[in-house]
Amino acid sequence: MKTKTALIIGGGPAGLTAAYEFLKHTDIIPVVIEMSSFWGGISRTEEHNGNRIDIGGHRFFSKSDEIMEWWQDILPIHSESKNLTITYHNQNKDIAVKNSKTAVDSNNILLIRKRKSRIYFNKTFFDYPISLNFETLKNLGIINSGLIGLSYIKAVLFPIKNVETLDHFFINRFGERLYKTFFKDYTEKVWGVPCSEISAEWGAQRIKGLSITKSVLNFLKKAFRLNNDNNISQKDTETSLIEYFLYPKFGPGQMWEVVAEKVGQQDGILKQNCKVTKIITNGSKVNQVEIQNRSTGMTETLELDYCISTMPVNELINAIDCNIPQDVKRVSEGLMYRDFITVGLLLNNINHELEDNWIYIQENYVKVGRLQIFNNWSPYMVNDSNKTWVGLEYFCNADDEIWNMDDRSLTELAISEMIQLGFISKKEDAEDSKVIKVPKNYPAYFGTYSEFDTIKEFTNSFENLFLIGRNGMHKYNNQDHSMLTAIKTVANIKNNVFEKEDIWAINTEESYHEQKKH
Repeated sequence: MKTKTALIIGGGPAGLTAAYEFLKHTDIIPVVIEMSSFWGGISRTEEHNGNRIDIGGHRFFSKSDEIMEWWQDILPIHSESKNLTITYHNQNKDIAVKNSKTAVDSNNILLIRKRKSRIYFNKTFFDYPISLNFETLKNLGIINSGLIGLSYIKAVLFPIKNVETLDHFFINRFGERLYKTFFKDYTEKVWGVPCSEISAEWGAQRIKGLSITKSVLNFLKKAFRLNNDNNISQKDTETSLIEYFLYPKFGPGQMWEVVAEKVGQQDGILKQNCKVTKIITNGSKVNQVEIQNRSTGMTETLELDYCISTMPVNELINAIDCNIPQDVKRVSEGLMYRDFITVGLLLNNINHELEDNWIYIQENYVKVGRLQIFNNWSPYMVNDSNKTWVGLEYFCNADDEIWNMDDRSLTELAISEMIQLGFISKKEDAEDSKVIKVPKNYPAYFGTYSEFDTIKEFTNSFENLFLIGRNGMHKYNNQDHSMLTAIKTVANIKNNVFEKEDIWAINTEESYHEQKKH
């Protein structure tokens, strides 16, 4: 019998998870087509002069047992003990660490990292998420704190009834004054449009159960519980409040480089620097894909039994060779994305002792939206521990002036803004830099997104075409949810299930909403 083939477009977390799952659970051969020279998509790690950059920051934490175990199957946890206590829904579970003390020097490991993020506002640090503790109230001032409290009470008593936009969502969740103080400017930097033009669905997916009430309860719970440094996975805690996460020793790309290596060792086919130029259909099926090698310009046509796409939806629709309905074309062309720039700076001196993974810059006089301190993700991300290796994150569109600036100009902007923010004193404090531009990093919840079901109905009509992952589904998924869409897809194909609603439901159904059970 002819061996079946699954052609997978994209070598990010979703695409590589699908490839690995096919090899683990079926006799279907995966063929992974990756446009770049990296594995991991936006979860890749880039290296510059011995220093590593995590594009966007990736905590390895999931409410899904399956994903936590999946990661450990690829990279074991490095721990001084042979067991860790993992707390899920207030129930303790001991898990065996897959490596012992003899494996301490191994490079292919997951580290246990403590999470810390803060907001930088009025040149003052605030907890992120906002904790309504005495320090926060002191920094806000008595009058402002009182007005925030009154605003929140108003939101509780008189909520906006028809929550359609993101500003409605934020106001109902936090009150108007707190929203304007800590959420509005940063969110509008990220998306480049007012919150009044963004669908409330973004908040429902990304913020989920977090609220002032839960922030206060979390603070009280934290204050009165015994410290447990081995408590790295807290299923009863909102994702934004987790205190520990796992992280590959050399950054997130290490996970996906190892997965790609395993796929290649098990007879999976891997093609990098190749772009899908045409998806050839026959009735209700995809039966061939044309790809072009970006280095040589050579093209080839590959036959397939299943096509799994993580490529941006508008590029997918443009590549399909059949007659596309006008409504599908219009919605596809109207889908919008937000592009992303990281400027890495290696600093000799820094004016604050920073233990943060991220710092959210809620200052409207600079363009930078967020700051990463790579040393704190993993000490192995920086070549010289006496230096501070930071990443300034800028959100933009491809037609914006900042996107079209050259690397030197972007580096000068980043250094200037670090001085304005007070993190460094002079440009000589930065001794090296690296600029990385990532197009279509964030699928946007505006434009024609409200009509996205038109796209779903059309793509679902092809029996053997499956859309997975963040850009593949035009859904702002976390890494673990993208992986779950891949796992579900492979399971469905294995069981000859070609309905796709259970794939689309991941991270929208109740069990993925990360809300506490009461």
